[in-house]
Amino acid sequence: MKNILVIGSTGQIGSELTMKLRTTYPNGQVVAGYIPAAPPKGELAETGPCEIVDITDAKRIAELVDKYKIDTIYNLAALLSYVAEQKPQLAWHIGIGGLFNVLEVSREKNCAVFTPSSIGAFGDDTPKDKTPQDTLQRPKTMYGVTKVTGELLSDYYFKRFGVDTRSVRFPGLISNVTLPGGGTTDYAVEIYYAAVKGEKFVCPIKAGTYMDMMYMPDALRACVELMEADPTRLVHRNSFNIASMSFAPEHIYAAIKKIIPSFEMAYEVNEIRQAIAESWPNSLDDSCARKEWDWAPRYDLDTMSKDMIEILKKRL
Repeated sequence: MKNILVIGSTGQIGSELTMKLRTTYPNGQVVAGYIPAAPPKGELAETGPCEIVDITDAKRIAELVDKYKIDTIYNLAALLSYVAEQKPQLAWHIGIGGLFNVLEVSREKNCAVFTPSSIGAFGDDTPKDKTPQDTLQRPKTMYGVTKVTGELLSDYYFKRFGVDTRSVRFPGLISNVTLPGGGTTDYAVEIYYAAVKGEKFVCPIKAGTYMDMMYMPDALRACVELMEADPTRLVHRNSFNIASMSFAPEHIYAAIKKIIPSFEMAYEVNEIRQAIAESWPNSLDDSCARKEWDWAPRYDLDTMSKDMIEILKKRL
């Protein structure tokens, strides 16, 4: 990869991934694609080219591919799970209509494509613990439906047209940089901010509700490592289970309390978020990613909590 277009560069993942890519490929161009409602700021705006691009506009995507001689597109445009349930039509329009545009442009102009999937691609009928790489996927949310469709569509473009499509199924992502924006697992970010600010945290997810989670540095590394992986080793492409840690709200609370003993938490369950959470796996089996491209996380709950709190204390 030399010249990369990141669509959705100012979102929760995109804002950090774009900077990671600019550091990883200093001799190339990493273009931060954004919509006018969410322009890049600060370091993101200052360290490389930025261009307006709406994923629903195939012509604009093609123009930027030609302008910057793009060889790889990271497609991060999507509505997060909780928001997608409020706006299902828009979630499909962006998630699938937009992906189709990216794949068509990539077919015509020979680009590789990364489009993340999610644990939301699984449903109630999926094995909950150590969910296999290949298993039943029958989600009951629009977010999940778009993720399964995206996996199938990406695989189709690889098998039918030879487009180099690759993807991971992200668990809940915990960032010390970007605030959450409407995901079911957002509580696992918000809880750290409350703890560092000395506030009591009100948790919207029931005790005992396990979900797979990952610290953002591991997630960013996974994106780059998969796209750099030897294609001859890849049996799977769209999408790989990747895992790091699985916990319920009481566990993250206990990990924080080790560091901030005065921290307090109460529960006030959001029924929509809870229903989504309960439809997702408790934990993922990522053995295929480990075997096919040497995936391995570097953070667990305790090391992540220590790092999160240290960084947020300095910032806040």
